[in-house]
Parts: sequence; C-alpha cells; structure tokens
Amino acid sequence: MTAIAPRFGPQLIRLLLVTAVLTVGLLGALAGTASAHAALTGSDPKDGAVVDVAPREVTLTFSEQIAMGDDSIRVLDPSSKRVDVAKMRDLSQGGTVRYAVGLKPGLPDGTYTVAWQAVSADSHPVSGAFTFSVGAPSATTATVPDQEAGGGLVGTLYDTVRYISYAGFILLVGGAAFVLACWQRGASVRPLQRLVVGGWVTLTAATLVLLLLRTPYTGSGKLGDMLDLGGLSDVLDTKTGAALVSRLLLLGAAALFIAVLFGAYAKRVTEAEAEAEAEMDGEGNAEAGKAKADLAFGLSLGGTVVAAGIAGTWALSEHASTGIQTGLAMPLDVLHLLAVAAWLGGLVSLLVALYRVPDLERAAVRRFSRIAFTSVVVLAVTGLYQSWRQVGSWDAWTGTSYGQLLLVKIGLIAVLLGAAWFSRRWTGLLGEDAKTAKTAEAGAEAGVEAGVKVGVKAGVKAGVDVAEETAEEDVAEAGTAADPERAAQLARQRTALATARKKRDRDADTERSGLRRSVLIEACVALVVLAVTTALTGTEPGRTQEKEVSRTGTEAAAPAPARPVNLTEPFDTGGTKGKGTLRLTIDPARPGTNLMHVWIDGPDGKPMDVPEVKVAYTLKSQQIGPLPVVPERLAAGHWSAGNVQIPMPGDWHLQVTVRTSDIDQTTIEKNVKIG
Repeated sequence: MTAIAPRFGPQLIRLLLVTAVLTVGLLGALAGTASAHAALTGSDPKDGAVVDVAPREVTLTFSEQIAMGDDSIRVLDPSSKRVDVAKMRDLSQGGTVRYAVGLKPGLPDGTYTVAWQAVSADSHPVSGAFTFSVGAPSATTATVPDQEAGGGLVGTLYDTVRYISYAGFILLVGGAAFVLACWQRGASVRPLQRLVVGGWVTLTAATLVLLLLRTPYTGSGKLGDMLDLGGLSDVLDTKTGAALVSRLLLLGAAALFIAVLFGAYAKRVTEAEAEAEAEMDGEGNAEAGKAKADLAFGLSLGGTVVAAGIAGTWALSEHASTGIQTGLAMPLDVLHLLAVAAWLGGLVSLLVALYRVPDLERAAVRRFSRIAFTSVVVLAVTGLYQSWRQVGSWDAWTGTSYGQLLLVKIGLIAVLLGAAWFSRRWTGLLGEDAKTAKTAEAGAEAGVEAGVKVGVKAGVKAGVDVAEETAEEDVAEAGTAADPERAAQLARQRTALATARKKRDRDADTERSGLRRSVLIEACVALVVLAVTTALTGTEPGRTQEKEVSRTGTEAAAPAPARPVNLTEPFDTGGTKGKGTLRLTIDPARPGTNLMHVWIDGPDGKPMDVPEVKVAYTLKSQQIGPLPVVPERLAAGHWSAGNVQIPMPGDWHLQVTVRTSDIDQTTIEKNVKIG
C-alpha cells in the first residue's frame, strides 16, 4: 500500500479533472432535453383554424404567469411580412393568463404564422409558433427561428455557467464551513485559503456572466447582444435580474467575511494555540482562546446569514418560487442548498487537506464526518418534499424527463453514500493524530532506543533523522554567527526538510492513503451529481408536465421527431391498363412546408403515365380540410408538389385520386402521421 499510494494519487487527480470535463458535456446533453415551465394552452384563432374573415387581433393563453415584451408576439403574412400593429395588451384576469396583439385591417386570404416568445415564472425562456388561415390555406414563406428559446450556443453557455456558479457556491460555503466547524487551524493553511477564495471568484464571475447572458438567452439568441445596455436594463426589471444583482451584493459581504476569516481569525487561532502550549508549561492565560471563540461565533453567525441569502437568490427565481406551497418550498430549498454546500464543499476541502497538508488531525476528519451525516439527513428530508412537490405522481417518475433525471440523481447519491461509507471506515482506522505524533517525535531523542522497541529498521531510520537534525542545528548556529542571510537560507532548508519528512510519513500511512482515495471517488461522483442537479433546475417539473398532458391530451414535453411519410399502395381503376402501384412520399412530414412526390408504376414495375393525379388532406379531429393539392407532372409516372402546406400536427386522412382514362379512376385513402 505504501508503494501504491504515491503512484495512484496523480492518476486519481487526473480522473477528477477528466470527470469535470465530462460532466460539463453531460450538463449540455441533459439541458438539451429540458423543457420550460409555462406552456401555450390556447389561442384565438386556434392553431390550424381556417376563418372566413380576418380577425382584428390574435390572443394567446398560457398555463401560468409569464413575462413578455412589446415585441414578444409577431404575426407574419404568407410573404413573411409583419401584420401585427400597436403594442401587445395584457388581458390576464383571475387565474387566466392571456395576451393579445392587434392586426392590420383588411388582411387578404392566405396562411398566417404567429410566433411568440416569453420568460416563464421559473426564469426559463419559452417560445413557439402556429398558423391560421383566412379564407383558405395558402403557400407561405414565413420563417420562425429554427431553435427553441434558450437553445443554441447561448443556451449551452448559459447552462454551463449555471453549473459553474453552483460549483463556486459549494466551494465558497463548504470550504468556509469546513474551516470554522472542522479544522480551525486550516484558516492559516494556504491551499484551503485558495480553495475558498477561488469559490468566491468563480461564483462572482459566473453571476456577472449570467447577468449579461440573460438578454440573448431569453430574447434574440445572439451572443453579441450580451453588451446591449438596453436589454440589460430590461433584465434588471425582471425577477431573475433582481436575484442576480442581489447575489452580487451578498458576494460583497462574503468578501469581507473571507478577509476576516483568513486574516484576523487565522491570527487568533495561531495565538490561541501558542497560548494553549504556554498553559501546558504553566505560563499562559485564557485570553487568546476566548477572543478566538468570540470571533468564531460572529463569523459563524454572519457567514450563515450571507450563505442563506446567496442560496435564497436561487430559491426566489427558480422552481421553488412557482407551483404549489411556495411559502414552504423556498425556505426548504435554501436549507437544501446549504446542506449540499456543507457536504460537497466540505468533501472537496477535506480532499485538498488530505493531499496538500501533511499534518491534518484525525479529529478534523471525524468532525467533518458528523457534519456530512447531518447534511445527508437534511438532504433526505428536503429532497423527499421536493420530489413530492415537483414529480406529483408515480407515473411521472418514468413518464417525464424531470422524473427520469431525478431517478438518475438518486442513483448517483446512492453511489456517493457508498463511497462515504468506505471513507467513514478509513476514518475509524486512522492512526494517532498529528499532535500526538508531534509529541512522540519530539520525545524520541535516541533513535537506537526506539529501534530496540519497534525493530532494527525503524531504529536505524530514527537514528539517521536525529543525526540529520543535529547536523542541521550545528550548521545553522555556525551560519547565524557568520552570515544572517546564510542563516535564513538554512532555516528555509530546515523547513523544507521537515515538510518532506512529514509528507513521507503521511504517504507511509496506509489508512490515510485509503481515506484519500475514497474521498476522491466521492468528489468525482459529486461532480456528476451537481451536473444532474443543474439540469433538473432547467427541466419542467413532472407535476406541470402531467397537467399539460391532461389539458391538451398530448405529451407537451417531448414530441416525437418528424419523419418522412412513405406510402406504397396497389390500385385498380377497373378499366384497360387500370392496374398499378402508387408510391407517395411527404418530407419532412411536419407542420409547415412539405415536399410531396408521387410515382405511378405499372404491373411490370416501369413508370406508368396517367392523365391525372390529385391529392387531398383532411384532419377530421379538428374539422380541417379537405385541403387539395394538385401535383405537377415532372416525367412519365412522376408527379411532385414542392409547397404542400400542412397547418398542424395530427393524424391526417390522405386521399389520392388516380385517373387512368376519361372515365376510369379510383381513390386511395390512408391515414398518415404528421408531426
């Protein structure tokens, strides 16, 4: 084990870095499946409707409160020109959320496209489009964005930065809690200082980037709009913008907390340790210890308030602030975030201390173990409530993307708890703590006598160490008398030798090496848990998805991708040369413009020229149609129509009429799935 630990450690560190990169990719993949919280539940005119007279306005009804701007609803004519006028009007009243936009008078017949975008109550952007026709459906060149709101490069960046902001919060809060509650001497340890300060810098930078990305994320989708001051001003008026600004102000208070923690408090801890050693010699008093305790209490109280405030900026702007029982959900969400930070942030702090600090006391590890256990209990209670509140039913666990992600998270936490169990076992097997070891080392002046007790090999090693220390002291005294600079150099060398000796002893401790490995595995799994958690915050809760399904009768969360329709059917018109085979394709078989090809083959499989082919589409469930299509003859046995307009998804009834002579014809009828 002694020989394995030094080689295995760097490999595990590389594993941690690779896992961090992979989880960012996982975050992007999971976020791509996320759906927004609000949904369009109705419109006037309805999607796909054909009206006789052009309406004066278009109204949209949503499932819950949303934020919309004056340009959030656009109505385009068949040539893709805007026909909406004036400002959008908010017609919401009671529990109904409805918006309307006026149209130009005297609109001609044709198919019109309505495109809309908004921001739901849980801060996520939503968008969509539908069509209606005046008089009769027509060809249209209207185009809408080919990606959903919050998607594309801007969406990927936004989701990645959200992940980074969570990580920064965990390092900041968890690292500070580890120092105050588990290892107070860590306040003067440089690696832990860098960890906590790095968490603060990461969270601050991520918050600033999120604030700048809100404009393109909820609006244009163009990365260049990050620097749009007008858009930034609009963002500051939203709930999410106010939460991000509040987070920045609280981070200012957190900076003061960090300065006191690693400045005045670290100094008090050092003085208290010196005072404790003096008391052992009968020369000290309790003043330094009392001052340290008072400062620790103030830092703990103030730090908890600041940490809860930062956590509250998430609770006030995401899922906890919408849905049922928000008054209870938001405080529990804050408690959930604090427990996550105490557990995972403390875990990373422990990992840093185990790898970078040679004299971490066993008592500190045991104190963190108790805090981690308490955090897990809090997470279990708050997580159970959140699961009930957001999932809603047993079917939603497997039938919605939110429930599926939550099952993945629960599985990962089970793995994390398994690794934590091994860590607790290694903690129980740890050898004597650093203070006991230091006292024993100071008392071992005769290496040979120690060798008689523990073996010849250990005795020779201890004797060599004593000889080295004696030689160093003699040289140092001579250097001090001859040259103060030389004395300082020798002092630094002695410190380096002592650190190397402590590291060698640490690596020889098999229990400590085992603890380092199990904690590192915990940290790797925690990175993936954090990625899944971030994806969950951007996914529509299962309870809301089920409401939309019951309201619309369709799966609103993840419609199946459109696939081209391919149809092959034999026909017989009853006349001479009236038998053949019809082949028809519709591509891409989704609402909007489609390309249709029709081939007629004779009994011998060769192209068969016929006088006429006609096609019609009918959506009986919505009383739409029949919509006639007259394809153009391209060659013998081949007809095509390049601008087939299908207004909405559904099971369309397809009628293809084939005429082989002046009096012989037949109609083939089939149902095809569009969208």
